[in-house]
Amino acid sequence: MNGLNGTHKALPYMRLLACARPYARRLAAALACMFVASACNIVPPWLLKNVVDDVLIQKDLAMLNTLPFLLVVLFIGKGLASYGHQYLMNWTGQRVVMDLRLLLYDHLQRMSLKYLYGKRLGELMSRITNDVSILQNLVTSVLVNLVVQAVTFVGMVAFLLYINWRLSLVAFAVIPLTVLILDRASRRLRSVGHEIQSELASLSAVVQEAFGAIRVVRSFATEDLELERFGRSNRDNFRAVMHGVQVQSALAGVIEVVLIAALALILWLGGRKVVGGELTPGELIAFLGYLGFMVQPIRVLTSVTSSLQMGLAAADRIFAMLDTPVDIASPANPVRVGALEGRVAFEGVSFSYVAGREVLGGIDLEVCPGERVAIVGPTGSGKSTLADLVPRFYDPDRGAVLVDGRDVRTLDLSELRRQIGVVHQDSILLRGTIGFNISYGLPGMSSEDIARAADIAGIRAFIESLPLGYDTEVGERGVTLSGGQRQRIAIARAVARNPRILILDEATSSLDSEVERQVQEAMNTAMAGRTSLVIAHRLSTIRGADRIVVLDRGRIVGQGTHDELMAMGGLYHRLYTSGEERS
Repeated sequence: MNGLNGTHKALPYMRLLACARPYARRLAAALACMFVASACNIVPPWLLKNVVDDVLIQKDLAMLNTLPFLLVVLFIGKGLASYGHQYLMNWTGQRVVMDLRLLLYDHLQRMSLKYLYGKRLGELMSRITNDVSILQNLVTSVLVNLVVQAVTFVGMVAFLLYINWRLSLVAFAVIPLTVLILDRASRRLRSVGHEIQSELASLSAVVQEAFGAIRVVRSFATEDLELERFGRSNRDNFRAVMHGVQVQSALAGVIEVVLIAALALILWLGGRKVVGGELTPGELIAFLGYLGFMVQPIRVLTSVTSSLQMGLAAADRIFAMLDTPVDIASPANPVRVGALEGRVAFEGVSFSYVAGREVLGGIDLEVCPGERVAIVGPTGSGKSTLADLVPRFYDPDRGAVLVDGRDVRTLDLSELRRQIGVVHQDSILLRGTIGFNISYGLPGMSSEDIARAADIAGIRAFIESLPLGYDTEVGERGVTLSGGQRQRIAIARAVARNPRILILDEATSSLDSEVERQVQEAMNTAMAGRTSLVIAHRLSTIRGADRIVVLDRGRIVGQGTHDELMAMGGLYHRLYTSGEERS
């Protein structure tokens, strides 16, 4: 699939051809079938000439006996060729689209969180679904029609020149006007295609946001507000689509009028030539037949122009996304991670999500193997961001994050993350069983190891009390479980791979006191013997930490044990006594 994601900024259709290179044989066979089918389309008007001149005028019975047989054979051949090119072209097109969809999904999976959080989820989904579907139409039916009708058109032009080149020149005089109209329309249709796909992406984003936050919508009784948002986006999408229909319909009408006017002129001039003996009646009938049949290829090509521009607009957007560099990736020659000891160090680390708005500045901190370090501070002080630098969700703007003395940017990313367990405040579970969620990413994990991880997280007894035990379905995002149960399953998932570094990011902030106590016990068990970074919501939960690091406005303003910090006064003392610490 290397040809799909070239770093060069080639034209979209050239890159699409590169996508089809692995399937060149099938594509060549499909093209051969298209040429045969196109050739079969060209012959009928010539047979009509023979019917008029040889059968009707010359009374040739042998020709009368031969022509019906030739006609049947011709359309049998056309049917077989049409079946061949449709099957082969669709097979090739579907494989190309499948490859592109897979590549796009993989690329998005590897993009940094900074990039993904800067996009609306509905827009990203639209690229993988809507844009790829439009591209699918481009590489199947659109390209088939383009080739078949173009070959048919060229063949009919050759026959027209053979019958009477003077009449042909008169007929061809209309072609520059037709080409000019198509060129102007194609530019407009390309622009309209971008507009339609942009509005469709916005519509998808509105739907995803509303249903993704359905609890919030229900809680605030804002169904009518969301319906209004959807209706507004739906109307914008409708207007964009109808704009495209308007341009396409106007184009088809103008082209048809121009062609019919040319056909009427040819009928008048050709009739005079038949009367003057320069043409036979059969030749005029064949000439008019070819002109009449040419209307269909031109009409189809006009319609294809619209679909082609829509497809190329989709290709523009897909390739633009594929050309966006992955800024968080393993280096070309990564240092092998091996078994981690668990030492973490921040050396002069500064970081910002947006240029000029620093979130962390000049962070120097070392965490020893097996040490339990709590990170506290007011809202927006950079606690979660600091922890996110360890598994390399982001890279610092300045300074370095070291694990066992090695810069994380030099390490194999997958190996590093496999030895880091992360539990977030909002522990999202995937659709599937409890066992699947605990062993997520470890398909060969034994049932004993799953049970052991559940035991560490303090959730084993609950799971085994369920009728289906570890085979119990958790539902979408784990909605069939309570918050505390989801959180403990998330802890089990984090410790299942026996990580040397454990990050607990506000893991108890949304729980009530009793459930928080249960989860805290599970966390204490999980942290035993591991290097742990704990981002705290309630400061009472981290009093037993080996060290507490206090952040304020992205800088370390204090560190020590709970007793040491309380004795020192300052920000930690104020937060602890006032209960102002928030997630």
